[in-house]
Amino acid sequence: MNKAELIEAIAADSKLTKADAKRALDSFIGATTGALKKGDRVALVGFGSFSVAKRAARKGRNPQTGKEIKIAAKKVVKFKAGNDLATTV
Repeated sequence: MNKAELIEAIAADSKLTKADAKRALDSFIGATTGALKKGDRVALVGFGSFSVAKRAARKGRNPQTGKEIKIAAKKVVKFKAGNDLATTV
């Protein structure tokens, strides 16, 4: 499911217009992004939670040449499914 299909599904389920559903989804994405950028955790009970984790620097290999390369440390977004979602899927 892509973003346009999700907007259509939200609009149909909630009886909103597609424009209103798009604004709601964009607002959710913006609020979630802002919270994660600050280092906060976003928890949706029953669905799951989004959080930021630090990935340490490590060594890897270039698959074409086999040469060892350094992979820099970075922050990554993690999602952990909630119990309701996990049992449904």
